[in-house]
Amino acid sequence: MAASLGRVCKSGLLKSNYGPLFNQQVHNFSTANQWSRGRKVLLTCLGVTAGGISALIYALDNSVKASGLVAHAPTYNWSFYGVFNALDHASMRRGWEVYKNVCSACHSLRYVAYRHLVNVTHTEDEAKAIAEEVEIQDGPDDKGNYFMRPGKLSDYVPSPYPNEEAARAANNGAYPPDLSFIINARHNGENYVFSLLTGYCDPPAGVSVGEGQYFNPYFPGGAIGMAQVIFDEVLEFEDGTPASASQVAKDITTFLMWTSNIEHDDRKKLTIKAIGVFGVLMALVYYTKRHKWTVVKHTKLLFTPKRKQ
Repeated sequence: MAASLGRVCKSGLLKSNYGPLFNQQVHNFSTANQWSRGRKVLLTCLGVTAGGISALIYALDNSVKASGLVAHAPTYNWSFYGVFNALDHASMRRGWEVYKNVCSACHSLRYVAYRHLVNVTHTEDEAKAIAEEVEIQDGPDDKGNYFMRPGKLSDYVPSPYPNEEAARAANNGAYPPDLSFIINARHNGENYVFSLLTGYCDPPAGVSVGEGQYFNPYFPGGAIGMAQVIFDEVLEFEDGTPASASQVAKDITTFLMWTSNIEHDDRKKLTIKAIGVFGVLMALVYYTKRHKWTVVKHTKLLFTPKRKQ
């Protein structure tokens, strides 16, 4: 009886004196639990969404890559790899010679103008002389006729064929792609192009290629319509560099890397400038922070409890 009375009195005392405060604490605790559960659900949904998007991107990336009978190009130590490394301009000049004497017979370079060569691979006078070697159709004149004239710096490198049909007819139905952006158009472009040019070999047992096709393990499917064009001493470089097959492939790949990324060196220079400027700004911000907040960080704050009246 006494125990029951004590429990009743204790319950009544709790309700009368501490009821609102207790109920508020219970409500806050319940709200905190609900927010914690909601945050967990939100983070879970975000994680699942990010995982799904990543899986989709991975699947799409793999879907556009070569599959089946294809060798993956190894990664070579190119001179332009790295944040502060520029393109080898001597190699680019030799690469232009390779394109002019070997590749231009079939492949176009329609998005590269002769003015782009100035102060990159050639001097202005040299670029003008190169442009004047070709005949460009111009017009119409006062009588409405088209005429041929020597090329100028403003002209773009002409295509070897007048149209796509003529290109296919001259190459057994295969269309030689334009090389202006070929490095960016292929996965692992620079390594792919170098491996493709140097990877011709006899087909393995059980693999046959059609008439007018050649086997290259780096080309999707293995059968390619372009014959091997890179050999030792296929041309003579102006600077006397030995024209081995690997050297020729390296130089044309470096040149095509530039045609695909004409702003490459300018981008590297801008990166160096940006790092320098942001480095100075970070030092100033750090000094200002230390100077402005040093008083606050070293100030001791003393709180005096309020006395009861």
